[in-house]
Amino acid sequence: MNIAPDLAMPTAIAATAPAKAAAPPRIRLSSHGFSVDHPDPELGEQLMANALGATDREAMDGILRQLVRASVSGGSPDEVNLSFMISMVKSIKPRDSVEAMLVAQMVSVHVMAMRCAHHLANAEDIAQHDSAARALGRLARTFPAQIEALNRYRSHGEPAITVQNLSVGDGGKAIVGNVTQHASVIVSDKNPASAARNAPKASRSTRAHDSADAEREAQP
Repeated sequence: MNIAPDLAMPTAIAATAPAKAAAPPRIRLSSHGFSVDHPDPELGEQLMANALGATDREAMDGILRQLVRASVSGGSPDEVNLSFMISMVKSIKPRDSVEAMLVAQMVSVHVMAMRCAHHLANAEDIAQHDSAARALGRLARTFPAQIEALNRYRSHGEPAITVQNLSVGDGGKAIVGNVTQHASVIVSDKNPASAARNAPKASRSTRAHDSADAEREAQP
C-alpha cells in the first residue's frame, strides 16, 4: 500500500506538550494509499506520532500501515475501524517502540476477536460455528496475555507485591497475605524488648554449663 509523498522520508518528530494533549488526526484513505488528514501537515504528523508512540516518520508509517491492514472489513480498509484502533492505541499511551508494537497488536487482536464474535453469532452451520468459536477462544486468551506482557515490560519484569496483615512472632516468622510466589519477605526483629527477653535465657544456659564443668573438675 502506498503512502502520500509528504510521509515518505524517515525524519525525527519532536513532541511538544500541546500536541500530546490533543486528539490524533484522522487518516484519509484513498486508492493510492493513506495520509494524515490535518490542515497543518507537520502538526498532524506530530499528533499522530505521539498517539502511536512513534519517534519518527518511518516508525509512524510502519505502524499505520499495519493498523490499516488490520482494519480491513469487507475486503477494504475501514476508516471507522482505523479511527477506533488509533484512539485505543493513544489511550494506552505507548512510551517507546516496543510498547508501540505491542499495543498495536493488542488493538488488532481485539478487533479480530470482535469480528470472530460477529461470525459466531451469525454462523449458519456447525462448521462455521466451530471455526469462529475456536478463533474467538484463541484471540480471547491472547489479549490478557498481551496485557500482562505490557505490564511486566513497564515494571521491568518485576512482579507487583501487595502485603497485608503482616505480623511477626517471637520466632521471627512472618505471616504475609497476597504475595506472589516469586517474591520473598525477610523480617528482622530489631525490637529491644524482644532482645531483652532472649538475653536472660542465654545467661542461664551459660551458668548451667559452667556449673557442670566445675563439678566434673572437682571429682577425684
